[in-house]
Order: sequence, then structure tokens, then C-alpha cells
Amino acid sequence: MAQKSIIIIGAGPAGLAAGCYAQMNGYRTRIFESHFLPGGLCTAWERKGYTFDGCIHYLFGSGEGQPFNRMWQELGAVQGRRMVNHDEYQRITDGDKTLIVYADPDRLEQHMIDLSPADAPLIQALCRGVRQFTRFDMSSLYDQPKSLLGAHGWRRLGMKMMPFVLPLLRWGRLPMKDLALRFKDPFLRRAVVQMFSWEEAPAMMGMSLLAYMHTGNAGFPVGGSLEFARALERRYLSLGGEICYEAQVEKIVTENGRAVGVRLYDDEVHTADYVISAADGRTTIFDMLDGEYVSRKIRKMYDGSLPMHSQVQISLGVKCDLSAEPHWVTHLLDKPVLVIGEERHDVGVKHYCFDPSLAPAGKSVVEIMIRSGYGYWQHLYGRKIYDTEQRQVSDIMIDLLDRWHPGLSSQIEYVDEATPLSYERYTNNWKGATSGWLLSRETMPLLIRGVDKTLPGLRKFYMAGHWVEPGGTVTLAAASGRNVIQLICHEEGQPFEAYLPTGETVAV
Repeated sequence: MAQKSIIIIGAGPAGLAAGCYAQMNGYRTRIFESHFLPGGLCTAWERKGYTFDGCIHYLFGSGEGQPFNRMWQELGAVQGRRMVNHDEYQRITDGDKTLIVYADPDRLEQHMIDLSPADAPLIQALCRGVRQFTRFDMSSLYDQPKSLLGAHGWRRLGMKMMPFVLPLLRWGRLPMKDLALRFKDPFLRRAVVQMFSWEEAPAMMGMSLLAYMHTGNAGFPVGGSLEFARALERRYLSLGGEICYEAQVEKIVTENGRAVGVRLYDDEVHTADYVISAADGRTTIFDMLDGEYVSRKIRKMYDGSLPMHSQVQISLGVKCDLSAEPHWVTHLLDKPVLVIGEERHDVGVKHYCFDPSLAPAGKSVVEIMIRSGYGYWQHLYGRKIYDTEQRQVSDIMIDLLDRWHPGLSSQIEYVDEATPLSYERYTNNWKGATSGWLLSRETMPLLIRGVDKTLPGLRKFYMAGHWVEPGGTVTLAAASGRNVIQLICHEEGQPFEAYLPTGETVAV
């Protein structure tokens, strides 16, 4: 029987993972990527000897033998790679008091009680939740596509989830902004909102992150995001896959309700037995497929009502060593500053000295990320004021940095600004979204039950990536690529197999 072929759109973690697992299972694959580099949103860029990382803050699956690690082993991404495991997620300070968000729930509990003894019961409950989630195997939600579980599979998954039902019910849909209001201490009410970087974040998300940090399963891969993506690329190519760079797909070609290939912008047509889009969800559905294969549910998902995350990233190359400073500090401002049309009450500052490969010796990379809507920058684009506004934002941030680190501004050698339009141009992600659907009260159910990886009325077509796995992590994107190949293997009536680069085979 002739070898079946698969075309994959996009060489980000989802597309590369799908390609790797397809090759392992005997399919012939080709990835079409519009950029000249792998990674998509999992990327970094070099300026004057500094590497500015644009993606990974922590990697679920970094710990050997822990949830998701086997997947990264199969994808050749973690072998021999040093992981940096932080004892604390970040610090939050108003200049007088500081909340240190320790990964260790015992240290966190004692520290927070020291800050506010009156809030002890709530603090103890929060840290008890972190301890509970250290035993939570999140990867069990992605071992198989939900549509293939069947009654027995759902029962088995239910048994695994049973010990966590109460924590999920208590913390799963409680936003951090609502949790913060329960604190009596004024400082903690301000600080707890910032514990996990956005106020809509469900408390469970933050607890799971701290739990995995505590068990050593949420480390930072030395070398950064682009080098991590290159490792996936090397694994894919070693399995016999093919990547066509600077090859942008314009349309997915269909015949009689079946995907049969793709047409590039240079009008080249390539055919295959299956097509997988690991590209932007909205572009895939409404541009590449002209909105012909949608349901009311899909239209509602992409009507702009679900929360997304877009940002401005200010990256600085600084000719001084900041390694003695905490790696991530959020400053609560005594007076708000007007930035990008909004009053800002806090500013987070992160340095990457924990990874010496990202800056020359004795120097530092500093990044400031500011949440920002797409529409603001779209309105300015194409006018001189667009560049002026970018510089104004970075100037305001540098002035603040000088307040916290006197003299730092004179040590800055390079300033780089990226807006939501920068993300859109680089990745084609809708409205410059950095992580697909933002994890929130509204999208939490999608995390549990998953998003369909097929479209109504279209056969031989699948979707992978963060638009079908809310939460936005590199790990879940890669897991979606794996799940798609499991679906194809099921459709073809063959067992799914995965193996390590050494050749060890595991039937799933």
C-alpha cells in the first residue's frame, strides 16, 4: 500500500510535533512555513549580541520522569539540555513591602502569614491547593484525544481526576482578581492580583504552575525559545520530514468536502492525503478555507468575545551584570503612569541572567511586557506616530527602571520594541495574540473538554496549536500536534506509536 502523505501548515511547536509523530508512524510529511525560521511564537531574536526571548518563561515537562517529559524526550527537545529551576516565580513590591511568590508552598505559606497574620486561613487554603496540585498529572488530559476516549477512557480519566475534583471546583474558575478581594491586608489585595501575571487567571492555573515549579517540572530551557524550537526542527528532519521555509499558504484546497492540499501565494499547488493546519485559527478557518466549514459554535469562538492576550515587549541590552537581582519583579506604583492610552498601576521587569547564553559576559537582557490591545496600534500603523509611540513607551519604562536601579539607563546599549502588530506580522496570529485563547473563567471549560480539531463538513483535515488548546503554553501546543496524529492513525485503523531518538518504541 502506498505511503500516505500529510501537509502541515506552520513550523511552530504544534506543527513540528505533528510532523515528528507522523514520521514515527510511517507517514510522509512536508511542513510549509511562511517564515525562514522554525518556532512561530516560540522564538527569540538577536540584536547586537543580545538574544531577546519572546516566549518560554517555564516549560511544563522539563523534569525527567514527570508529566509531559516523555513527550519532550520523544521530540528530542530536552536531552542534554540544562533546565533552570527557580525557587520563586516572581516578587511583587510596593517599595515598602514585598511578596515573594515562592514555588515551595511551605515557604510561601509562612512568608504570606508573616505579611498578614489576619489572612492565615485563606493563605493556608491557597498553599494547601498548591500542595494538592503537585500530585496532579496534567498530561493525563492529553494522553489521548477526547473524542477517542470512549466510555472506558472517560471512566479511567475520571478516576485519575477524582482526587482533584474539590480543588478544581474551588479554584478552577476563581479569577485571581476575585481571590485578591478576599484578603484583609491592603498590600496583599494589590499584590495577589499580580501573582500569576494577569488578573483573569484562574487561581488553579497559578497553583498548578507553582506546584510544577516546586517539583522541578517547570524549568526554563537554557538557550531560550528559538534554540528549543531548533531542537524540534532537528528531530523532525532526522525522522525524514521536509520543511519548506518562506512558503506561505494562501488556500487549503478542497474537493467534495475533503482537504486535498494547499495553494501557496506563488500559486504552486501541493497535494496530500491529509492537511493539518498548525497556523493561526482564524486565518485557517476564514481565509484559507473562506469560512465554508463553520458552525454557529465556531463563529461564536471567533467573534471577539473570548479573551485573548496581546502585549508590547520592551527588550533592553544592558552592559552591566544584574544576576544578583531577583530575576522577575513586579513594581506596584504609588502613582499610575499613562502608557499606551491606559493608566498602569504596575510594571513587571524581568532579567535573563540565569541563562548566560542570552547576553555577552558581564551584560544582561532585561524585558518589560505590557498588556496592550491590538486596536490601539492598528490605528497608528502606517503613520509616523507609530514609531514615536513605541519610543515613548520604552522611554517611560526606562525612566521607571532608573528609579528602581539608579544609573541603569546610562548602561543601555540596545532598545527593541515589539507591539501586537509585530507579533501579527511575524506569526500572522489574529490581533497579535501571543497565546491563543487566554485562560480565564470563560475558557477554562475548553481546557477540560478540549476544542474540536476538525471542522464540520470537511474530511481529511485537522487543526493543531494554541487555538485548539486554551492556555497558550508550548507544551499544550505540542500535545495538540501529537493528538492530531493519534486521530489520523485511528482514522486509518492503525496503532499509534511513539519512540525516543534511541529507537525505543512505545505503542499507545
